[in-house]
Amino acid sequence: MSNVSGFDTTRPTPAVLKTEILSGLTVALALVPEAVAFAFVAGVEPLVGLYAAFIVGLITALIGGRPGMISGATGALAVVMVALVAEHGVEYLFATVVLMGILQILAGIFRLGRFIRLVPHAVMLGFVNGLAIVIFLAQLGQFKVPGSAEASGHGMAGGEWLSGGPLAIMLGLVALTMAIIWLLPKVTNVIPAPLAGILIVALIVIGFGIDVPRVGDMASVEGGLPPFHVPMVPFNLETLEIILPYAVILAAIGLIESLLTLNLVGQMTDKRGGASQECVAQGVANTVTGFFGGMGGCAMIGQSMINVKSGGRTRIAGIAAALFLLSFILFASPLIEQIPLAALVGVMFMVVIGTFAWNTFRIMRVSTKFASFVTILVTVVTVWQDLAVAVVVGVIVSALQYAWVNATRISARSYTTPEGEKVYQVRGPLFFGSAAGFTELFTPKDDPKLVVVDFADSRVADQSALNAIEELTVKYKELGKELQLRHLSPDCQRLLSQTGMIIVKSEDDPDYQLAANYSVNTGLFGGGH
Repeated sequence: MSNVSGFDTTRPTPAVLKTEILSGLTVALALVPEAVAFAFVAGVEPLVGLYAAFIVGLITALIGGRPGMISGATGALAVVMVALVAEHGVEYLFATVVLMGILQILAGIFRLGRFIRLVPHAVMLGFVNGLAIVIFLAQLGQFKVPGSAEASGHGMAGGEWLSGGPLAIMLGLVALTMAIIWLLPKVTNVIPAPLAGILIVALIVIGFGIDVPRVGDMASVEGGLPPFHVPMVPFNLETLEIILPYAVILAAIGLIESLLTLNLVGQMTDKRGGASQECVAQGVANTVTGFFGGMGGCAMIGQSMINVKSGGRTRIAGIAAALFLLSFILFASPLIEQIPLAALVGVMFMVVIGTFAWNTFRIMRVSTKFASFVTILVTVVTVWQDLAVAVVVGVIVSALQYAWVNATRISARSYTTPEGEKVYQVRGPLFFGSAAGFTELFTPKDDPKLVVVDFADSRVADQSALNAIEELTVKYKELGKELQLRHLSPDCQRLLSQTGMIIVKSEDDPDYQLAANYSVNTGLFGGGH
């Protein structure tokens, strides 16, 4: 597997190490304003967001399921945390983050991450496009006059829009950053283009003393090592009742975002990742973060895209990003605070361009109307609510549509044998959605004494299907007729034999050899029906 620089990232050569470390530096520079902004959104101090970005980023880089992914404090989690912090205080947030991490570890142990495979491609398209729009909208807040910390943290909320000369300078610096990121790879890959854009624009702003918003205008990033801190909350049932609902929601949102990022990065790098391992890694990271004064976090798709496009393919880049971030907090805060926000906005705008699935419009022209509808729905809900809610909505809608389509596929062809028995050849899956239609396929009153239901082209899928078979058998029993079930797959045989409602008598089928003949006679059902 070769990266954008053209060398093999599976060997720790000096060239690989240089690219990975520089990619990590690029990510760390972009992480600072985002971590601070998300801390403001959650209603906590900036260091609470920065500590979370460092600890979550470091642990997930070390043991996560997908090398190349970047994790840290995120906006989707912050908007859930703000109500908890406002009502109960930051100590309850730390306790919630610990419990959130424990729940995520359990999800990994029980391998719940594999259910991310149920997310359809149309939902993924909507998710990616919605994410690109959300990242774009989040950057617009930087085009406002810096106000209070709270207003700055909320991005679009509060403050007045820049105008005149300040707006022109801001737009010019953003455009210059984007131009450098676009043009530099055509000349050289010695340094990641996003890092070059940040450094060149920062040198221009600092060298010429240009008055533009900088990282330090949001908040100071100076601090010490994250201290070990047991959440100061009462250890009783009342506390659990307060934090458990938030922990469940945060754990679910964090895992959904992380696992979708896992898939997206895997598609870009052509490597598979471990969903269950990522769940455990996120859980361990959040549990530790809660004990070190961090607000918790999950995978960051925007930062992961920066890392991948900068050449980061291994765990080294994620580890480097976390360590660089810590060094900024400890030693380099005055320097980092001088970086113009315009340079970081330019980087994120290029992330937006690279993240948005521009082939969506072509796909929608050739795909079904329903798939196009799901893509648009998920995109809108992502922008309106958040990524996790959008994905859940998309999966539910897709599942309902799938169930409806399969419910209409049930059918049967009937014929009468020379021996006088009537055979129904059922086609299509028999489950809760098609159970009613299955019953309507038969005419018990008009059928002969012996009726055979052939399931060679069908499948008994759930309890509703078993109930439908039982009810059908009762109808024939009441008319003094015998019903036989044939050619059921082995798993259907087990389902029927385990119910206790239907007694299964099987014998080898001489024609098919791998099927069985089940006879449900009129004496199998008692007075319960």
